[in-house]
Amino acid sequence: MKKRILTTLLVLQLIFTFSCSSDSNSDDAETNDTVEVVFDDTDFEATYWTEDTHSKNADPNFDEVFEDNAVKRLDIVITEDRWNSMLENMTSLYGTFGSRSNATVSSSDEDPIFVPGEVFYNGIEWYRVGIRFKGNSSLQSSWSAGILKLSFKLDFDEFEDDYPQIDNQRFYGFKKLSLKNNYDDKSMLREKVAADVFRDAGLAVSHTAFYTVYVDHGDGPEYFGVYTLVEEVDDTVIDTQFTDNDGNLYKPDGDSASFTEGSFTEADFVKKTNEDEADYTDIEDLFAALHATNRTTDPEAWRDNLETILDTDTFLKYLAVNTVIQNWDTYGRMTHNYFLYNNPDTARLSWIPWDNNEALKDGNGRGAVALDFSDVNATSWPLIGYLYADSTYKAKYNTYVQETIDDYFNISKMQSKYATYSSLIEPYATSEMDGYTFLNSSSDFQVAVSALHSHVVERAAVANTYLSK
Repeated sequence: MKKRILTTLLVLQLIFTFSCSSDSNSDDAETNDTVEVVFDDTDFEATYWTEDTHSKNADPNFDEVFEDNAVKRLDIVITEDRWNSMLENMTSLYGTFGSRSNATVSSSDEDPIFVPGEVFYNGIEWYRVGIRFKGNSSLQSSWSAGILKLSFKLDFDEFEDDYPQIDNQRFYGFKKLSLKNNYDDKSMLREKVAADVFRDAGLAVSHTAFYTVYVDHGDGPEYFGVYTLVEEVDDTVIDTQFTDNDGNLYKPDGDSASFTEGSFTEADFVKKTNEDEADYTDIEDLFAALHATNRTTDPEAWRDNLETILDTDTFLKYLAVNTVIQNWDTYGRMTHNYFLYNNPDTARLSWIPWDNNEALKDGNGRGAVALDFSDVNATSWPLIGYLYADSTYKAKYNTYVQETIDDYFNISKMQSKYATYSSLIEPYATSEMDGYTFLNSSSDFQVAVSALHSHVVERAAVANTYLSK
C-alpha cells in the first residue's frame, strides 16, 4: 500500500524557471542561472470513487463511521515537507515542541494550518484531504509536554479548488470530522461516554467512536494512539438531528458567552452557518429576554417571552444531565464548549453540548458545579442562575435530575457500558508509545476506568441527597 501511496503522491512534474540577470555597467558581467524546482501533485487520478464512499450525494453512513462496539483504524499520509510545515506552524503558534517554558505563550486565536494529505480506511483512499491540528488549551498543553498525540481536524474537500478531482469529496457522507486525542483522560472513554449519555437523554449531540490512528509523514506509519472520532456539529449534526439546517449556528467563546447583562459582542458568537449575514438579532433577543425587568415581578410573562427565543426545556434537560455527570469545562465555569442553533422549525435557539473529554469527574480549578448551583454566581452565569431561581424551571430541572439517575446515567447501565468499552479499547490504549500517550504506565488506564465506576455510584448518591431536600 505504501508503495502505491508514494507513487500516487510523489509522481512529480519539475517546472524549471530560469532567470538570468546581468550588470551591463560592470567590466565582468555576472550571469546567475538559478533553477527552482516546484513539486506539482495536481496530476493524479482518483482511482477509487463510489457513490457510497466518496460522493456528496450519499447520506451519512453512521453505522459504518460511528460503530459503537468496535475500534477501527484510520491511516493519515502526509508528505515530509507538508508535515514539517505543520510542525513549523505549531512552533510559531505555541513555541518549541516539548518546552515547558511554553506556559508563558498564550493560547493562539489562530487555527493551525491545513495541508493536503491522504486518508486510508479499510484499504480505501480519500485524496488530498485537508488535515490540520485542532484544539485550544489541550493542543498547547500536549505540544508543550512533547506529546505528539495531537487532535486532528479532517475536511475532505478543503482543497477541492486546488484539486478538481476531489470536488465535493465526502467520507461516507461526512465532509468534516474531528479526531480527538482524549487529552487529560487516561480512561480514553469520557468523550464517547458523555456523548452517549446526552444522546440517551434525547439531546442533539455529536456521534462518537473509537479509532486507532496511524500517521505516515515520510518514514512509514507511526502509531499515534487511541482517538475518539467526533461528528462535527456544523456538518451532519444539524443536517440529521434537525429537520431544517438553514438556521444560524453559533459556537460561542468569550466573555459574553456567559450571557452576563450588557456583555454582548458579535465576536464572541462565532457563526458557523450564514456567516455572510451580519444578523445576530436572535442572540440579542435572548440577552434582552433573559435580563428583562419582569423576571421577578411577573415570572410567568418572563417565561413566556423567554420561551419564544430559547428552547428552555432542552436547556434544562442538558443542564440536569451535564450537572449530574459533572462537566466543568463548559457553561457555568467556562465560556465555551457549546453550540446554539436557531432551529427554523421553532424559531428558538437550541443548546448543543460539545467537547466532553473533561466530563465525568470533579474537574480542575473550582471543579464542576453543585447540583443546587450554590457555588454559581447567578449574575455571572444567568442562564443557570435566573432559570434555577424560577420555581417552575427549578421543578422541571429537578425532574430531569431524577430522570438522569434513573435512566440516562443509571448505575448498572453505566457500569456495564464502562466494562464493555474499556475491554474494547484496552489492548490499543495500553500499547500506546512514549511520546504519543498521556499514560505514565499501562496501569494508569485501569485506574482511570475504576474511577469512572466509582464516580457513577457517587453521583447517584449526591443526586438522591439533593432531591430529598
